[in-house]
Amino acid sequence: MTRRAGGKPIRLASKSLRCRALIGDTPPRTPLAARAAAEFVGTAALVAIVVGSGIQATELTDDVALRLLANSTATVFGLGVLIALLGPVSGAHFNPAVTLAEWWTARRGGAGVNARELAVYVPSQTVGAIAGAVLADAMFGEPLVRWSTHDRSAGNLLLGEVVATAGLILLIFGLARTDRLRFAPVAVASYIGAAYWFTSSTSFANPAVTIGRAFTDTFAGIAPASVPAFVGMQIIGAAVGLALVAVIFTRGRTDAG
Repeated sequence: MTRRAGGKPIRLASKSLRCRALIGDTPPRTPLAARAAAEFVGTAALVAIVVGSGIQATELTDDVALRLLANSTATVFGLGVLIALLGPVSGAHFNPAVTLAEWWTARRGGAGVNARELAVYVPSQTVGAIAGAVLADAMFGEPLVRWSTHDRSAGNLLLGEVVATAGLILLIFGLARTDRLRFAPVAVASYIGAAYWFTSSTSFANPAVTIGRAFTDTFAGIAPASVPAFVGMQIIGAAVGLALVAVIFTRGRTDAG
């Protein structure tokens, strides 16, 4: 709010400010401890949804397609709710690849997390992911920690992770560039649901979630030996996504420069 020369207040309504507090756009003035807690809880809940729905589906049917359908459907609804709920607190990253991409854009003059926030967000997300996997195992009577034996080291799966992560980063930062982050809960959840099916890797697209899923030897697990390559491809995918954002959403100059 500001004032006219005559002393009457006028209200400044900024669309971009109203669109903040959603995924990929960290809200201002929220205490860092609260943001770290939101990232921990949100990532833990996300992994619990992914792993828990996978266990439930395995117990209910032997049809692998139905298992994947149940797993992806639960993830879509759960992720959308988590983004809508926790976006106003932390930006609802739940993903080190998103946090790293935001930090990179902030270094180059854009809005985003600083180095201190990056150092808090990523451990919170990673520990939260592990906690979520342990929680899901506990709810279904599985061993709390049992390393996954689900090998995912094939080259086509690694390519799938590059594609899945690049698409996710393009979506999030494309929405930010066009002031449409209010659509993030639906758009991001829908993209992840689709990527379950159109990528060979079933779209982990998240280093923290990948690490967490190594702790459970269930439908959604990934063998620890497969984790480093998956995470590496996700980081590459994030870089590709940012490059695509820079090319596709280039802001034009005015005649005055």
